[in-house]
Amino acid sequence: MDVGKAFSYVFEDKNWLVKLLIGGILLLIPIINFIPIGYALTALRNVAEGRESPLPEWDDWGGYFKKGLMVFLAGLIYALPIFILNGLNAGFAAIARVQEEGALATIAGLCAGLISCLIVIYGLAMSFWLYGPITLYALRGDFGSMFKVGEIFRYISTNLGNYFLAWILSLIASFVAFFGAILCVIGVIFTEFWAYLVWAHLLGQVWSLAPEKPGA
Repeated sequence: MDVGKAFSYVFEDKNWLVKLLIGGILLLIPIINFIPIGYALTALRNVAEGRESPLPEWDDWGGYFKKGLMVFLAGLIYALPIFILNGLNAGFAAIARVQEEGALATIAGLCAGLISCLIVIYGLAMSFWLYGPITLYALRGDFGSMFKVGEIFRYISTNLGNYFLAWILSLIASFVAFFGAILCVIGVIFTEFWAYLVWAHLLGQVWSLAPEKPGA
């Protein structure tokens, strides 16, 4: 994988400043922030297809919005176990507070602690897994492709090295983007959207290098 390219390709586009500024501003607006997500998915597809200039034009706002919305909805569905676990955790924590002491309070406290651990584990697993469904959707445009568990699992497992590297580097890009807050609003506008485009390029590379592609 060309790691350096993933972090720098944005700046090779002749209109990179305008494109980055538009996406960064849109990310700050609730609901409208689905648009830059869809834009990043289009960049992912362009990289996967080997296009020389992968950064799209801002010419399909409706299409970008739809793509971003579909990914958001899929994320909510995958996050349902977390919502359920949070509800259980709140219930056990409430029991522990009411009882204050005794066997029931101890058991409730232990259950709350265990559930908290499960939430963290599931959250990490979900963040790793979701790049698979996102990639398939970016290439196919089919909402149902994000839930073809067997295909997604095979895709991840047969490309585990590159996929894991892309996940780690995406986390690093997000960590770097976080420090945009230090530069106040202007920094956030540029760095957060840039991080989206970094993971888009990384995932596009994973697909292009995959020896076997789902549905191919």
